[in-house]
Amino acid sequence: MSLSRNEAETTAQVISRALPYIQRFTGKTVVVKYGGNAMGDDNLKESFARDIVLMKLVGINPVVVHGGGPQIGELLDRLSIESRFIDGMRVTDSKTMDVVEMVLGATVNKEIVNMISAAGGKAFGVTGKDGQLIKAKKLVVSHKTPEMEVPEIIDIGHVGEVASINKSVIDMLVNSGFIPVIAPIGVGSDGASYNINADLVAGKVAEVLDAEKLILLTNVAGLKDKSGEILTGLTTARVNELIADETIYGGMLPKIRCALEAVRAGVSSAHIIDGRVEHAVMLEIFTDEGVGTLITNQESDLGELN
Repeated sequence: MSLSRNEAETTAQVISRALPYIQRFTGKTVVVKYGGNAMGDDNLKESFARDIVLMKLVGINPVVVHGGGPQIGELLDRLSIESRFIDGMRVTDSKTMDVVEMVLGATVNKEIVNMISAAGGKAFGVTGKDGQLIKAKKLVVSHKTPEMEVPEIIDIGHVGEVASINKSVIDMLVNSGFIPVIAPIGVGSDGASYNINADLVAGKVAEVLDAEKLILLTNVAGLKDKSGEILTGLTTARVNELIADETIYGGMLPKIRCALEAVRAGVSSAHIIDGRVEHAVMLEIFTDEGVGTLITNQESDLGELN
């Protein structure tokens, strides 16, 4: 690709401005949860893959955890298998779990590996069942209405939560020069497969790897206040205040709680960013402005949005 003199100078300036961030994060681990709109748009797919490859080339260790809810729903519809949700979680019987494993462990995972390979990277796809990477336990869901004296326990099937992460599997891949691409399927002590929320898996992976950053790609511009302005540079204490006054509510709560748990467990910062923006990951890591909401435990870090 041929550049004009002005374009070449702009490119050189951008690379130069990124240098302090590259120096700061070389050798660090960044866990990225990939999903939503970014998975359905060809330009966003390409920009995501290039961002991940660039991170690896400059010495950062990216680990990708992906979702695939829309793809699962589409195949279930084609197979005439009804989708039911309770408190935002897909009820997953044995037939549905077979579809989840097929979509996440094969179709989506391999597509992401191929995307990264096409961008010049070296990716390795795994599910949480490989090498018992993700040990899971069945998720217990309780539901209570005003008429109930005792909450009802609801069985939502093969839906799990993380019991433990086998760090050695990820370390082996990273130390061999690979970019791990993880499908959020865990295995229980009984050998059963469990579908686990990808945000939760990404958060737990970030915790056990002592990651520098946890980045959650979303379909919104970031966490907003009640007037619609994007909030960033938040401490965990401030986030708790926003939850208490219901600035944060609904579908954003699980992501926020995942981010909070990660930074409380030692992850330096968590970022909830707009996956609809091309090169969102690169913008968040290599610029002060970023494209979303940053959460940190450290008051002193708030002057630096990265």
